[in-house]
Amino acid sequence: MSNLRYKLEPYLSYAQVLHFKKKASIYRQGEGGKGFYYLEQGGVKIVLLSDNGHERIVDYIQIGTLLGEHGVSKSPYLTSAFATSPSILYYFSDEALTKMCKDHPEAALIFTNSLIYKVRLLAELIAFHDSPVKQQTAYYLLKLLQIHENENIPIDQTSLARYVDTSRITVNTIVQKWKSLGLIEFSHPGTIRITNIDKLREIVNNSEHM
Repeated sequence: MSNLRYKLEPYLSYAQVLHFKKKASIYRQGEGGKGFYYLEQGGVKIVLLSDNGHERIVDYIQIGTLLGEHGVSKSPYLTSAFATSPSILYYFSDEALTKMCKDHPEAALIFTNSLIYKVRLLAELIAFHDSPVKQQTAYYLLKLLQIHENENIPIDQTSLARYVDTSRITVNTIVQKWKSLGLIEFSHPGTIRITNIDKLREIVNNSEHM
């Protein structure tokens, strides 16, 4: 995903600047698409409403990347997006996307690659939905590692539990065991540092491990 960051920045003149307050809804799962967005400043979390009615965090958007790509051509949004802090986003309507791609064909490839990445991410999430909690926890930590491009992941146990759709107590039991085994550590409150990436990958690939 890092190779897609800031790629659409040269074309922001085609978009409308929008400001969102913390916790504001950007779009909601199931509603008719209105276009897609580029995160210029702030933070956005992506939430998926599961079959049991629980809201499950599935992604945090990096500054300089897109969100809501699946909402183009008035297609329903597959997820919901909420601002995690005061944020500035650029909104590309369907008309803006069409004009941009006509004027700059290379922009169409950037958009398409981002859309493909998001669809693959959702497919992986669905595949792991019924996996053991330990396997899901390891998977999400590795995904967050990719997003932040840093071994220090700014996430607390409550948020991690929402990723896995389980209780904070269950997550605490898992991460405390992994800490004792040297897989992770808590560098400071609200931050998890991965110290053994290979072992977490083993857990993801083997539901019986750990």
